[in-house]
Amino acid sequence: MSKPLALVIEDDPLQNQIFALALTNSFEIETFADGLQAIARLAEVTPKLVILDINLPGASGAQVLDVIRKDNRFNSTRVILATANSQEAEILREKSDIVLLKPISPIQLRELAERMKV
Repeated sequence: MSKPLALVIEDDPLQNQIFALALTNSFEIETFADGLQAIARLAEVTPKLVILDINLPGASGAQVLDVIRKDNRFNSTRVILATANSQEAEILREKSDIVLLKPISPIQLRELAERMKV
């Protein structure tokens, strides 16, 4: 059985790698460091899970989130916002499934993602 797809959209290379590694047992992972690249890929795939930073080059996490929430293809896509900015997190809380404030424990991320996979 193939694994569901997860997109990790995070511009910090180390965070991106940590998030991807935390999910690799349960998901097929694609990583992006740029919001516009992620939006372009979302036109081609329907991920089960998106780990999304808010502050991104190209297009912001808020813009990526809008693309996901306005397209019915993504009705079953779960979005975990990962940010260090609690004010921005509050603004986007209703559009996301979970908001995690950085630093984020890879174990916590893996456990949450597992629960959202169903």
